[in-house]
Amino acid sequence: MTPQRRHEILPPSRVLVTGASGLLGRSVAARLAALGYRVTTFQRSPSALPEVRDVRGSLSDARAVEEAVEGQDAIVHMAAKVSVSGRREDFEQVNILGTEQLFNAAWAAGVDNVLHVSSPSVAHAGKSLVGAPAGAADPEHAVGHYARTKAEAELIAEARGSVGINVLILRPHLVWGPGDGQLTRRIIDRAKSGRLPLLGSGAPLVDTLYIDNAVDAFVSGLRGLPRIAGLPMADRRLVVTNGEPRPIGELMMGIAEAGGARRPSLRLPPAVAKAVGSVVEKVWEVTGPHEDEPPMTRFLAEQLSTAHWFDQRHTRAVLDWTPRVSIDQGLEELARHIRRTGRVL
Repeated sequence: MTPQRRHEILPPSRVLVTGASGLLGRSVAARLAALGYRVTTFQRSPSALPEVRDVRGSLSDARAVEEAVEGQDAIVHMAAKVSVSGRREDFEQVNILGTEQLFNAAWAAGVDNVLHVSSPSVAHAGKSLVGAPAGAADPEHAVGHYARTKAEAELIAEARGSVGINVLILRPHLVWGPGDGQLTRRIIDRAKSGRLPLLGSGAPLVDTLYIDNAVDAFVSGLRGLPRIAGLPMADRRLVVTNGEPRPIGELMMGIAEAGGARRPSLRLPPAVAKAVGSVVEKVWEVTGPHEDEPPMTRFLAEQLSTAHWFDQRHTRAVLDWTPRVSIDQGLEELARHIRRTGRVL
């Protein structure tokens, strides 16, 4: 039985973390293990984390999923296909069918606590979001295969949360920091090669989430999950950010400079970027697979040219959490890490 005190999941509870090969999944798994939780990770490659049990496999492999889920007290489901390009079928296999299979295995094994990781893009139709709440997932209007399939996965999680499984949905927004091979490294690499564009004025406000704050929020969410599950489902959808909206151009320049790159000077009108992105996206899908992401897509153009930041008051109250590392402190830590190691990862 899960060790609990006043509806909390406490060490040494057994926790499965799916997708621990990425920065956030690996960092959460490491923190939970350090706190005394008995952690199992599930992904295709070894997690390389000490004091963690690895189960290697794919969400499409029913037996591997069942092996990973068996005996757990809680699940943190982070595994997903994350990309701005690719075939819809590949996103469906992991994000939709994989999520459904994981919940089926959890139900069969009697695991009644699931922290499901989603994305703010599931409720973003391309227009500006200014101090927005965490709206309902909307597969019909979400932009791109990733956002649409993650929206459908979130609806699966919500449905299971109404029939006996304690479900909390967290939507971290643009996680960055040392060790990030996605957003952080791509900004720095493209800035160094002169391929990082600023769209329009670069003034729309965007909020992000520094990695240490993200881990704190996830640990708080997991610990309080049984208590949080008593809230209506709409109140268990939480966008998680630093709560510090900044002009997107300023953020990109800050990350680029932390990595030793010059400030981006390439500028494109948003309308041109969206048109180019639509064409590139289609060509990339036909000619793929590719090792790198396309230089521009319609989704990227919208993300780089529209405001998207979120009201954090409800999130902080529900999670009983406050970010401890500011954006400026995070940029300083990123610069120190790169000077010390010579790399982002």
